[in-house]
Amino acid sequence: MTMPSEATAPHAAVREDSQTVIAFGETLVDQFRDRNVLGGAPFNVACHLGALGAHPVLVTRAGKDALGDQLLQATGERGLDMRGVQRDPARPTGRVKVTETARGHAFDILSDQAYDHIHASLARMVGLSLHPQMVYFGTLSQRGDSRRALRELLATVDACAFLDVNLRDPWVDADTLRWSLQQARVAKLNEDELVRIGDLFSLDGATPQARAAVLLSGFDLQRLVVTCGAGGAWTLDAAGRIESVTGTPLSQVVDTVGAGDGLPPCSCSACCAAGLWPSSWRAPMPLLAPCAAYVVRYRPRRISIVRSYATGGSNLR
Repeated sequence: MTMPSEATAPHAAVREDSQTVIAFGETLVDQFRDRNVLGGAPFNVACHLGALGAHPVLVTRAGKDALGDQLLQATGERGLDMRGVQRDPARPTGRVKVTETARGHAFDILSDQAYDHIHASLARMVGLSLHPQMVYFGTLSQRGDSRRALRELLATVDACAFLDVNLRDPWVDADTLRWSLQQARVAKLNEDELVRIGDLFSLDGATPQARAAVLLSGFDLQRLVVTCGAGGAWTLDAAGRIESVTGTPLSQVVDTVGAGDGLPPCSCSACCAAGLWPSSWRAPMPLLAPCAAYVVRYRPRRISIVRSYATGGSNLR
């Protein structure tokens, strides 16, 4: 087994009042026909959380290659805490080949990437050293050895678990999804994933809200965040309260890849600020849709845009 190396950059300075959130999972490069874009939901979410004043810590694994060097440089430039970033000398930095079609984006998510092999002991040590308020994780990074790393991390810390569902064929596994929902207090998914999960687990419900209520109660979740593309987003909590926000019309769109990654940071920040009990906070719905809208419109500047919006009148606390 190849042993991972330690992080290769110093830790970012942390404000004493910052809320620590571990973002676990994939860091990768989205390869479009004409450009490469650094990303992966945990990377995007960590950048947004940092812009919102939290203390995000990436727990991920990148290859010892040129793309891995670019990811580490970008992580450092954004001031992120890199103590959880591992390097893999044998496997490549994650790549996703993105094709734009008439029906939207098609994704070829390559297998056996560095992020599939996050070392469990190092992930556990990061959790022990940080005592995070929240652990953000998804389903995509649970394809290989990283599954064990996530389980050890969650077993080590006393933190609210935030699940970001990402159902991408052929990497959809019902057992992994079931386990992930069982660990989570808060889950975010899109409307298509809500339908698919309903089919996978035979959930009743004639409407999306009714299906969400069955999902929420069946897995003892405290809150669901459901994104609806251009239609906006809505949330449902354990008390049955529904809040929604309509989409923001855009005159210019670079691309929509990663748009949904603008929403979890707002929810995470609100959850941390409320003492980590998702039933006690009201989601900052006026902020959620504009965050996603700015991501698709200003991809190269998305982090600074989210920061400027969040500090321009919206109160996450």
